[in-house]
Amino acid sequence: MLETSARLLALLSLLQMRREWTGQELADRLDVGSRTIRRDVDKLRSLGYPVEAAPGVAGGYRLGAGAELPPLLLDDAEAVAVAVGLRTAASGSIAGIEETSVRALAKLEQVLPSRLRRRVRALSDATSAFAVDGPRIDADLLATIAGACRDSVRLRFRYVAKDDAATQRLTEPCAVVHSGLHWYLVAFDLNRDDWRSFRVDRIQGRVSLGERGSRRTVPGGDPAAFVKLQLVGFGTDDSSAPSGRIRVQARAEIIAKRVPRRYGVVEPDGPDCCIVTTAGPWTNRFVMWMAQLDEPLQVLDPPELVAATRELARRLAAATE
Repeated sequence: MLETSARLLALLSLLQMRREWTGQELADRLDVGSRTIRRDVDKLRSLGYPVEAAPGVAGGYRLGAGAELPPLLLDDAEAVAVAVGLRTAASGSIAGIEETSVRALAKLEQVLPSRLRRRVRALSDATSAFAVDGPRIDADLLATIAGACRDSVRLRFRYVAKDDAATQRLTEPCAVVHSGLHWYLVAFDLNRDDWRSFRVDRIQGRVSLGERGSRRTVPGGDPAAFVKLQLVGFGTDDSSAPSGRIRVQARAEIIAKRVPRRYGVVEPDGPDCCIVTTAGPWTNRFVMWMAQLDEPLQVLDPPELVAATRELARRLAAATE
């Protein structure tokens, strides 16, 4: 009986770790047969856990939504991470979550072993946070977006840009990123055929969930780095300034993977060189970012960009004298 109970807890823990498992995957993880998995799933259902099953070769098991939350099974590191996260939530940027976090923390600390309570208390006593005076977003909206990223479900929403222009967007979401001040959705914009980052507080109205989309990987593989690069940007306050052009001594297909299309267009210039043209007006930050590619560069035009680059190089050289 003890062995069966321990296996049921292990099965429940696996179902909470991932959205969907095949029967064979669960059997391999628990070192039992497929028939045992089916019996254990039936036992979990009899205890009130909504375990859903899809038949066929591509089918599997997943923990569905029920009337009540089942007990979460957390290891030591996960329990500490959740407790510390709840303690710091009151200073975050999600509206209405402070009181809820306190209630959840009280329930969690009540069942934490003494050794973990000491670790959580030590971490809490040694750290502090201050509230950032920025926009606050709805927790339900953030949860909906995060769920769409997890399940690769398309999102349709109304987005208001910084110039107050509103557009309808159809996206395949990838990840949610917090910059320390704002929350961002990283997604592939199907209408623009390119990657975008959207400030969640600028998403207005109802968010519609669509059909399953493609599971995509953001350029560079790191959503946080992608958002950071977009925040730095290549734009300038002078909207009338011309685009900038820089020749790079590297193949176009290599540089194209490192320069997002939102910021620049990469075109071949012979077999071993390419030209990068800013998607908008040039700025000094564009030159500085291109220099970090660690490839030989030649600033082509406009003349103002050439002059600004020379002045920047002079200042950097003087800083080392």
